[in-house]
Amino acid sequence: MALALLVPGGRGQLGHDLLAVAPRDGFAHAPSSAELDITDAECVADAVATFAASARDHGLRPAVVNAAAYTAVDQAETDEDRAFAVNALGPGMLAAECARHDVPLLHVSTDYVFPGDADRPYEPTDPTGPRSAYGRTKLAGEERVLASWRRSWVVRTAWAYGASGANFVKTMARLEKERDTVSVVDDQRGSPTWTRDLATGLVQLAGLATTGHGPRARVLHGTGGGDTTWYGFTRAIFEELGADPGRVRPCASTEYPRPAPRPAYSVLSGGTWRAAGLAPLPPWREALSTAVASGVLGSAVT
Repeated sequence: MALALLVPGGRGQLGHDLLAVAPRDGFAHAPSSAELDITDAECVADAVATFAASARDHGLRPAVVNAAAYTAVDQAETDEDRAFAVNALGPGMLAAECARHDVPLLHVSTDYVFPGDADRPYEPTDPTGPRSAYGRTKLAGEERVLASWRRSWVVRTAWAYGASGANFVKTMARLEKERDTVSVVDDQRGSPTWTRDLATGLVQLAGLATTGHGPRARVLHGTGGGDTTWYGFTRAIFEELGADPGRVRPCASTEYPRPAPRPAYSVLSGGTWRAAGLAPLPPWREALSTAVASGVLGSAVT
């Protein structure tokens, strides 16, 4: 039996790539947040019921991959109620409906659930301690998903970029054209993640989950391999553009204060991901090169 995917938040970076890598012998439905508002209980119930029935009528194995999220990190500091509705209440309702229809759920979360003060990659079992409204609401979403449905998995990722929408890579590519030099923080460390690679891993995980071979560990970390700082990441972006990486200058986070504190250390361990039999995501530097060559920057370099 082939795979059928329902992807709430389907117009975002990850949703766009999930649609692109979905198996061709099945089908994928990736509605926008306007089409499927996960904060609307009636809408969620109808969407999951209709999807599950349609998939099974066509002899397909249904799975839901939740890519819907409130990701305006700074704005969440003054809009936490709305962030909580999208990042916590919505996923909880989605998990409950998936349980009602016996559909596995993969819920995408974030490195922001950790305090960011570690000196080694975070394991899924490490204590959480979000320091921002965004992180608090995402952690609350994880808890609701895991409590609502035994066939649900949380996949935390970090520093994501893709072909759809705005992201750090596109911003740096634009600034390379506009400025002689660019100052980027060198005291925050993480693992850049191409959403195409993450999407491929999530489809593999969905395949396992729908055949009864889902991982015993219900929280996994899926990021690009290795780690760097935003400064190091930007130098690599400049190199891919054929620009002089010496034009990128390091600076401290204190020079660019933001409403929401950023984790100083966001590296996530992929041990449980590999233990589940999932293919590790490629090293971040290799992935960046592949992504740029495939046109991930789009109009940002024209």
